[in-house]
Amino acid sequence: MTLFSHSFSFSRWIGILLKEFIQLKRDRLTFGMIVGIPIMQLVLFGYAINADPKHLPTAVVMADPGPFARSYVAAMQNSDYFKIVGSVDERQANDLLERGQVQFVVTFPPGFNRDLVRGKPPVLLVEADATDPMAANGAISVLNRLGAEVFAPDLPGLQRPSAPLIELRAHRRYNPEGLTFYNIVPGLMGVILTLTMVLMTGLAMTRERERGTFENLLATPATPLEVMTGKIVPYILIGLIQVTLILVAARWLFDVPMHGSLLLLYGVVLLFICANLTLGITFSSIARNQLQAMQMTIFFFMPSLLLSGFMFPFRGMPEWAQMIGNVLPLTHFLILVRGIMLKGNGIGMIWDQVWPILLFMGAVLAFGLKTFRRTLD
Repeated sequence: MTLFSHSFSFSRWIGILLKEFIQLKRDRLTFGMIVGIPIMQLVLFGYAINADPKHLPTAVVMADPGPFARSYVAAMQNSDYFKIVGSVDERQANDLLERGQVQFVVTFPPGFNRDLVRGKPPVLLVEADATDPMAANGAISVLNRLGAEVFAPDLPGLQRPSAPLIELRAHRRYNPEGLTFYNIVPGLMGVILTLTMVLMTGLAMTRERERGTFENLLATPATPLEVMTGKIVPYILIGLIQVTLILVAARWLFDVPMHGSLLLLYGVVLLFICANLTLGITFSSIARNQLQAMQMTIFFFMPSLLLSGFMFPFRGMPEWAQMIGNVLPLTHFLILVRGIMLKGNGIGMIWDQVWPILLFMGAVLAFGLKTFRRTLD
């Protein structure tokens, strides 16, 4: 019997069509994804994503706190590209840059106001965290034209020199040449781990159900914690192998530096892998089939990719988007891996990014255990 051996029946076609709609209505998770994913994309791309980042956190080292220096700081704030977080000394400024808490440090050297009044262009030092070149380039270009706009009207007695009123010296720290793959390649480590770890473990439990072996697993005396951890551990080795391959490629293909401890990096990677595997096994305990597990993985992966600072500068997003991004472990992992590889951060400087990952993992593990117990019942 061939596919077209009978004439087409419109009534049979309507019956099959209605059956599919009824089945889709019963699968609320799939229906929610159909509606939720387009809405999420519209909101993220329309409101959260900004290729020209503004309100970047900036610290000021005010060695000469004169009126012209204060006017320049006010102009930076009014430009909307900079968010002045305070005046600090050189040691505090260096610490803020290394921890990733500020994007820029602007230093007004001694004699800044005196040189400006005398017609001698004073030096203005701008240090930028160039681990994300996209975030640094636009704001530095704004600083180049602020001098004439700010100081010329305040110096009516001076003949405007043909040279710029200030000498801007931009120091792109950790990535002097502004190479994008210094930012992309370490970030890919987190993106790949997020997708593969969550997806593989998300399919683990649902595969047991679909193959009919889940009932045998329930009949064993294993506790929920034993089952969850037993399914997580084999994938840890897979994640470590992936990271090793990425590090080898980063060093020999892209010449990305490794200024920090390789052992510390692997420790951070292990923590991140465990957080993603915990989420994946939780998805698998909620989903009724592998399709639902994949849908939940995609629903988690998209905001992780867009709001973590991998594709777009994190500091340039609105505050509500940064709040969501700070919940995601990928956001903190990117800061950690770039800090260790490009800045040489040690164990004493990583706690601010480690504890949110630990908190995320603990919350997901508690929810997953509760859900799995309900599944056992």
